[in-house]
Amino acid sequence: MDMPEAHDGSPPGSRGLLPGRPPEGLDALAAALRGRLVEAAGDDADGDDPAARIGALVEREAGILDAGTRAALAARVAERSVGLGPLEPLLRDPAVDEVLVCGTAPVWVERGGRLEQTEVRFAGEAELRHVIERILAPLGRRADEAEPLCDARLPDGSRVNVVLPPLALDGPLLTIRRFRPRGFAPADLVAHGTVTPPLLDFLGRAVAARCTLLICGGTGSGKTTTLGALAAFVDAAERVVTIEDAAELRLSLPHVVRLESRPPNLEGRGEVTIRRLVRNALRMRPDRLIVGEVRGAEALDLLVALSTGHAGSLCTIHAGSAAEALRRLETLALMADVGLPLAAIRDQIADAIDLVVRQERAPDGGRRIVEVAEVVRVAGGPAVRELFSVRAGRPSWRAPLEGTLAGRLAAAPSRRRCADVAPFLPPSTPR
Repeated sequence: MDMPEAHDGSPPGSRGLLPGRPPEGLDALAAALRGRLVEAAGDDADGDDPAARIGALVEREAGILDAGTRAALAARVAERSVGLGPLEPLLRDPAVDEVLVCGTAPVWVERGGRLEQTEVRFAGEAELRHVIERILAPLGRRADEAEPLCDARLPDGSRVNVVLPPLALDGPLLTIRRFRPRGFAPADLVAHGTVTPPLLDFLGRAVAARCTLLICGGTGSGKTTTLGALAAFVDAAERVVTIEDAAELRLSLPHVVRLESRPPNLEGRGEVTIRRLVRNALRMRPDRLIVGEVRGAEALDLLVALSTGHAGSLCTIHAGSAAEALRRLETLALMADVGLPLAAIRDQIADAIDLVVRQERAPDGGRRIVEVAEVVRVAGGPAVRELFSVRAGRPSWRAPLEGTLAGRLAAAPSRRRCADVAPFLPPSTPR
């Protein structure tokens, strides 16, 4: 089908373009030229090189533009033809942490922990669906009316979530959480205000002493980033097995084994759950287990592992407080549906978890640890006793109860495996 043309025979969107001046309708013109490129896909007159074909098309259809504008136009046509369309500039921006697409409305991004509306938008729902297919097809995944929900991970580690109509009422939804090629070091947590130097030393001692830490918080609060940074305090001689739903952790340890769950294929087969991976990891001679997020029945298997000689684990869980984190862990363990009484599960939690760390995202976009609590045993099961908190912007400390935890922390070396943290640490830390 022929593309509609302007009255002067030029492609739509090219009217009013002046040499030396970037056109306001460059995106519309790029979309029109991409359509012509698709129509001419069977014509090999310009060769098989996509760049050559795009360059020839731009020269033929938009020759009135200056060289700089033609180059920009060719780049946009290439983005729409072999890349991710209008999302390409956002994905090239290292400051963008998340990209949020809602139909043909303007795209939102997260920079520095805060959401911003951009001028980027898709010309139509068909273009957005084309980008979604381009993302999912190489991964062997598919999203359609029969299965309108899809989670996937890009080759660079970025996480992708797709929701299609009729579940998405305003058009296809696409969420891309960017992956950092290098994880945070402990010093980065201090530099970004996530943790104070005394608190970092305290948590570092806990990790070195093989205390089990449960890091809780809301979505986007930075739980996984903090977990990865605290893992730097693990002894380099230990074998660490990480288990994640979507692999995000990049640990700077010499002996790390990474496992990732697998969703079912298009026929509904081949699923490998976090619970199966936790069970299998126990046969891999781990010194420590690191579970990216506890969100299902694997909680029970993890508690059993921690209570039977695999202390020192690091895990995250969605919860709004330290006490709520333990209650949610109870609920998830009950989902294993093995008929254990609640009292037995609570006893295991009291034995397995040593510290709960709560992190939250502040209104200014910063991620900060605002609560650290030790897990103590009471008549009804596990309870939390606050050791560190931030109230009205001021930190408050309380020493651990005399007993196992306090003794382990006192015996643990300070600044272990953290030469990069040393400049931040004070000469004395709270006990």
